[in-house]
Amino acid sequence: MKKVKLPLTVLFILIVSFEAISSKNSKPFQTTPWISPASACIIKSPLAGNTTAAPAGKLLYVKYCVVCHGNAGKGDGVAAPALAIPPADHSSVKVQSETDGSLYWKITTGRGAMASYKSTLTDQQRWQLVSYIRTLAAVKKIK
Repeated sequence: MKKVKLPLTVLFILIVSFEAISSKNSKPFQTTPWISPASACIIKSPLAGNTTAAPAGKLLYVKYCVVCHGNAGKGDGVAAPALAIPPADHSSVKVQSETDGSLYWKITTGRGAMASYKSTLTDQQRWQLVSYIRTLAAVKKIK
């Protein structure tokens, strides 16, 4: 399995790198904030309170997201340095303050090097990712 996984990871990094390089100067949105539409922001997660959602989301996160966002979701994955815009830090206050609907919309829609997962993942799987991203919130240190 490791013999197959490494070439696939390298291929994915090359594809992401090519996308980042080829779109570096051609996409005006790269300098503008990525704001979800109001209609997406009000959507509530159908998996809220579901204790199996986050563990299932973690499996998906490892498969699809870690390469760019890193193991702890800090935006420091192996492909991150090649991207024109750094991947989001999922543990940050900025990401954690977004609504579930907003995160779901971004996972579904994609933008630039951030792939759209609308046809790759089911609705439930995308909501599972949102549930897992919620577990990545930075832990506040007690003074």
